[in-house]
Amino acid sequence: MDKIQHKQVNVGGLNLHVAEIGSGPAVLLLHGFPEIWYSWRYQMIALAEAGFHAIAPDFRGYGLSDQPSEPEKAGFYDLVEDMVGLLDALGIDKVLVVGKDFGAAIAYYLGLCHPDRVKGIVTLGIPYLKPGALEKWDSAPKDLYFRHWQEPGRGLADLGRFDAKTVVRNIYTLFSSSELPVAEDGKEVMDLYDPSKPLPPWFTEDDLQMYSSLYEKSGFVFPMQVPYLCSKRDQGILTLFSERTIQAPSLLIMGTKDYFLKFPGVGYYVNSEMLLKSAVPNLEINFFPEGSHFVQEQFPEEVNKLLLGFLNQLL
Repeated sequence: MDKIQHKQVNVGGLNLHVAEIGSGPAVLLLHGFPEIWYSWRYQMIALAEAGFHAIAPDFRGYGLSDQPSEPEKAGFYDLVEDMVGLLDALGIDKVLVVGKDFGAAIAYYLGLCHPDRVKGIVTLGIPYLKPGALEKWDSAPKDLYFRHWQEPGRGLADLGRFDAKTVVRNIYTLFSSSELPVAEDGKEVMDLYDPSKPLPPWFTEDDLQMYSSLYEKSGFVFPMQVPYLCSKRDQGILTLFSERTIQAPSLLIMGTKDYFLKFPGVGYYVNSEMLLKSAVPNLEINFFPEGSHFVQEQFPEEVNKLLLGFLNQLL
């Protein structure tokens, strides 16, 4: 961990925090929520040791990156363009991109909008969903966390009742379950947390402290905007690309115990393969038995082996 270097890179007037290590072919690692660059700690070391240049930014509004002046206007496409600007600033023409959770959406959209910049795509926890697909889960339980946090002000009010450390603890505990986080009628998502339940065995108190210190800095205004609030509105420029296929060689890694598989239609969509491969034709799918939504932290050695095997094929 001490060998990982940190710097700020100006992209479109915002300073993005970037953690990096190694030299060689560039691998761009995109975090989800409630994650941050640190969620790739195990993969970064393994990539560097295997001869890759691992680059893990904090998205705008997250961790040690700047907050945008008008967070309420931000959407997925802004993060896609941030990543293009970051590659330009670092002098990188083409990249292998790895995304987790909503970072998977950014990875796919980067390949969709800028196919000339992407050598290959690896995603964890979320399959490719066409722009605008997140708007269409009205069939999901009305108290599903995602639907709650799509309501203006509701998610921020829910999380705002607690300090950052408690929020991260709550979400990591809830989201590592195989069950959908659905609030009880008349209650909020954070009320689901059982304080007697321990952290997952693969997530230490030191890990919790690292995450909470970064979210204490950034807060949760932007994380509630992207991916939650922005997913309910028109996706703008992204919709112009929605009928394109993603041609880059791609790998999807899913844990069999990932709660996301219980979102309406997702389990069928992933397991049928044919539907998914109609949009991402050069796709491999790998399921991790007992893997949760945080499979890269839960089973780092196994994920690293799979990741390196795939990436080395693309060199």
